[in-house]
Amino acid sequence: MKRFIVDRIEENKAVLECENGETAVLELSALPKDIKEGDILNFEGGSCCLDAEETRRRNEKLRTMMERLLDD
Repeated sequence: MKRFIVDRIEENKAVLECENGETAVLELSALPKDIKEGDILNFEGGSCCLDAEETRRRNEKLRTMMERLLDD
C-alpha cells in the first residue's frame, strides 16, 4: 500500500506527495469525491480510498504543533 497526502489541488488535478517524497499528479475524477488539501489517500491494488482517521490524526498533530509554536 502506498500512502499519499493531497498537497494541493489545481483546476481539475490533485498534486499528491508520497511519504518517501515522491510526487504524483492525478485527475480529480480518478480520486474520491470531495477530497481536499491535507487529506491522506491510500492506494492499493489499483484502487484509492480516503483515510479519514489518519487525516484526522495528522491534522490534530499539526494543530498541536502549531499551538506549541505560538505559545513560545
